[in-house]
Amino acid sequence: METQEEGRRPGAGRRALIAAVAGCAVLGGVLALWPWERPAAHRPVAPAPGAQALTAVTTGVPAGLPELAALIETRQARVRARPADAVSWAVLGSAYVERGRRTADAADYPRAEQALETSLRVRPSGNAEALDGMAALANARHDFLSARMWGEAALKLAPKRWTTYPLLMDAYTGLGDYKATKKTLDRLLELRTGPAVQARAAGVYRDRGWREDAAAALTDAAAAARSPAERAQWLERTGQLAFERGDLQDALRHFQEAVRVDPDQRAAQAGQGRTMAAMGRTTEALSAYQVALEKQPCPQYALELGELYESLGLGQAARVEYDQVRALVREDRSGGVDDELVLGVTETDHGDPATAVRRLRAEYARQPGIAVADALGWALHRAGHDKEALRYATVATDKAHGGGVRSALYSYHRGMIERTLGQDGSARLDLTEALRINPYFSPLNVPVARSALAGLGEPPDEPVPTARATPVGTEGAEEEH
Repeated sequence: METQEEGRRPGAGRRALIAAVAGCAVLGGVLALWPWERPAAHRPVAPAPGAQALTAVTTGVPAGLPELAALIETRQARVRARPADAVSWAVLGSAYVERGRRTADAADYPRAEQALETSLRVRPSGNAEALDGMAALANARHDFLSARMWGEAALKLAPKRWTTYPLLMDAYTGLGDYKATKKTLDRLLELRTGPAVQARAAGVYRDRGWREDAAAALTDAAAAARSPAERAQWLERTGQLAFERGDLQDALRHFQEAVRVDPDQRAAQAGQGRTMAAMGRTTEALSAYQVALEKQPCPQYALELGELYESLGLGQAARVEYDQVRALVREDRSGGVDDELVLGVTETDHGDPATAVRRLRAEYARQPGIAVADALGWALHRAGHDKEALRYATVATDKAHGGGVRSALYSYHRGMIERTLGQDGSARLDLTEALRINPYFSPLNVPVARSALAGLGEPPDEPVPTARATPVGTEGAEEEH
């Protein structure tokens, strides 16, 4: 049931949370079973329309768009007939979240919020289903503080409800709390096995720099997936891992298979564009990006397409895409989505770096994840504040500060900052590392990295340092982080 409200109402949401948590003593630590989780003997033989999507949205895995449409239609009809059905309101809200995520249509998020808040009003005590839905909605909006709040409230109600743990992992990662992410994964692995859990573990392994473990977990998840949409998502993530290590053939194979399994898998189509561009298959790359953007208008895709155009010397076409990034961010904002990271990255390299610094400082203060630390460091560099820039680049790349992910882009950024500061040895190490991790990481930045590395010349004939000094001020960035 679609809402007429387009704005967010955080005050109402928090009141609903307080009412829901008040029912802790009722549930205790018992995991409440949903109707579809009852023994198989009680289920009808023929699945109802949207049954596969119902299972997906209530277990936090991808759902196919046609199935989602059927699920939303049936739940809209059910809540019209039974407006006090809290479970159906929660399912409807979660389905809106998943559809909004898959289509990049932020207009679904206010609808989801209204449905989930209605569920909490109808059943204010012990409603972990709606609390999970609110956490998923906050994650989809990149509001990781709220996602943590809702997720921890759901966990307090039902500590053995495994579906809450992945939601909290996303929230903790967005907030840069990688110790909490790992602790939450450990608890999840004690409670549950299966493809969704393997895929979540893969994300943690990737962020810790364990790429082989991440790839193995995703391969197993894709093989055991229970629906085409789920399998396609794990294939897409496997392709992304392959691209991040510079294995273009493997990346393209996984992206193509993902689209074959689920033609609505637009992230995999964008991945094809990214990979084909690195292969020099420019016409195919442009076409893949354009299809992905048409069906899932994601600001990140527009940014990547713009940079591909710019690398080809097509400046006007690139500027059109950078303007499109800003337009899409405005649309997302109307649905409550925080796109400050992608907007800040766009302004850093294709707009006003000073504006990017201001935006990214505010974002880092709210949500100090590794990606924001890297983006802020690069914006500071582009704005001419290199000493401070190195503090954040160090946070993004040093394992001691949480930056365990092996990212060619992050190493490139740090190397270029060090080069500007005259730290030639460290710059040489980081630029070499960037090109070793993935020699195709960016159509615009790879040529710059190669040129900068060549300009540094051969290393001097002296012992290679075993460690680099921590930049002055890094400790302060770590405390913020």
